Amino acid sequence: MIVTFLGTGTSCGVPVIGCQCRVCQSADPKDKRLRCSILVETETTRLLVDCGPDFRTQMLPQPFRRIDGILVTHSHYDHVGGMDDIRPYCQFGEINVYADPIAREGMLQMLPYCFADHRYPGVPAIGLHEIEAGRSFRIGDIDILPFRVMHGKLPILGYRFGTFAYITDMKTIEDDQVELLNGVETLVVNALRFDRPHHSHQLVDDAIAFARRVGAKRTFLTHMCHDVGLHEEVNKMLPNDIKLAYDGQKMEVFG
Repeated sequence: MIVTFLGTGTSCGVPVIGCQCRVCQSADPKDKRLRCSILVETETTRLLVDCGPDFRTQMLPQPFRRIDGILVTHSHYDHVGGMDDIRPYCQFGEINVYADPIAREGMLQMLPYCFADHRYPGVPAIGLHEIEAGRSFRIGDIDILPFRVMHGKLPILGYRFGTFAYITDMKTIEDDQVELLNGVETLVVNALRFDRPHHSHQLVDDAIAFARRVGAKRTFLTHMCHDVGLHEEVNKMLPNDIKLAYDGQKMEVFG
């Protein structure tokens, strides 16, 4: 499988509008971070994890082919705000979207015109499916195991694909859900910044400790705000097996 980081930033993205900090003014493309999302692809199956407000921009450089499923971590706007922009992909047929009950309800409220009994022409054709943590399913040739993490007090989903696991917006995780990550070799996990604790997001040290707990061979940090620092400088500070991800990065993982 090939994983592409479409976005590695927080809800504000980087640069932040109006900010004059070193990161927001950096000319390094790796310091430009769109809202969090990844593609998971094999030769025959293409999955999108989250569909935020930068979806259109993120997909313009990608080959135009069918999206076989959209996996939703939670229904906050920075993770589902681009759902209307999937319309061009509907020429391949209805697009199946998978979410837990809380995220499903949030999407129904956020995008009611997409799910009305009598939809006006042109709205995206979405098949909305309810999933739950701990119950695996398969799309095409990719096996998917959703698991629960806590975004502050809000339960949301992370996803495991074979030896690869993807987590964003996590603050804590219960022991029984960590057990579902046994054998994960490549981990992607959120790390907001180095200091000033946040009520619903991990910091970098939290993410490093979690990676050690999982025992991943390599870890990539995502969902980073401008306060995390410059990409190249931070990577020199991190352990060799833990690095900041960047927009457009591709990596091979084993399903």
